[in-house]
Amino acid sequence: MSPTSQTNVESNQTLVTDFVLVGFTTDPFLRIIFFVLFLVSYMLTLIGNLGLMALIYLDSCLHTPMYFFVGSLSFLDVWYSSVYTPRILSDCVSKNNHMSLAGSQFFFSAGLTFSECFLLAFMAYDRFVAICNPLLYAIAMPKKLCVQLVVASYVAGFANAIAHAGNTFRLSFCGENVINHYFCDVVPLVKMACDDTQVYEFILSAVIGSNMLATTLVILSSYIGIGAAIVRIRSAAGRRKAFFTCSAHLVSVTLFYGSILIMYCRPHSQHTPNSDKANVLFYTVVNPLVNPLIYSLRNKDVKAAFKKVWGRFLAHK
Repeated sequence: MSPTSQTNVESNQTLVTDFVLVGFTTDPFLRIIFFVLFLVSYMLTLIGNLGLMALIYLDSCLHTPMYFFVGSLSFLDVWYSSVYTPRILSDCVSKNNHMSLAGSQFFFSAGLTFSECFLLAFMAYDRFVAICNPLLYAIAMPKKLCVQLVVASYVAGFANAIAHAGNTFRLSFCGENVINHYFCDVVPLVKMACDDTQVYEFILSAVIGSNMLATTLVILSSYIGIGAAIVRIRSAAGRRKAFFTCSAHLVSVTLFYGSILIMYCRPHSQHTPNSDKANVLFYTVVNPLVNPLIYSLRNKDVKAAFKKVWGRFLAHK
């Protein structure tokens, strides 16, 4: 473990090199309750996402571009939730809540967040092609292109994470090293910086803003095209089917983007530790938990695949 602080002789200022995470509470009894709640949510997240991935792999009827992206999102959510929840569980039972600034959590948090933004945008494009060009869907979205889009989402996500983390690690942090949060997020870190953060905040806004704008434009333009295509469908049953085809993705986008926008687009004066933790909780813990439910509860294909796979499993017992 690195020392908690080091002395800068020239400026006679104590520079912080690692932090103490407060977590959700310091009350021992509430920590136990939080431990149980987050353990259950983490287990359900793993079961839901891994189960959906296995179902898509085992049933050939789900070997389509749409479910390839759904399975890719489940894989990302397993990784995503594992960046945060194990650390929360550890902090609930450990007396040593130190975390080094150079730790990997900050980098992977940024990388996976950006990656999910791009993946959701590519999924919107996939839904656009499926609804607007159903006869050419298989040709327009071959497996090779789907794989390339998923890989591109990770490459773009972690390329932005490098810029984001590198920009953050250039700051010097001084004074109190206690962060009233459950991970090293940008907002509490900026408040602790002893450097002038104007340039940092400008670069941060440019990185986040350009990515959010680009992915949001892809999603909005896709759904404008989808809306226009649905209006042209004559039968009510056809319109309803087209709507339900993209409704799950639309709910997932709303939850993920909504929580991020509420968190990072508010003025600094409106940020409080408790509200920040509640907002971040939505896209770090809740969203990976509910995504498998969103994509399976009202999905006839997934339900049929589950019955088929379960029946096959019982037949081999």
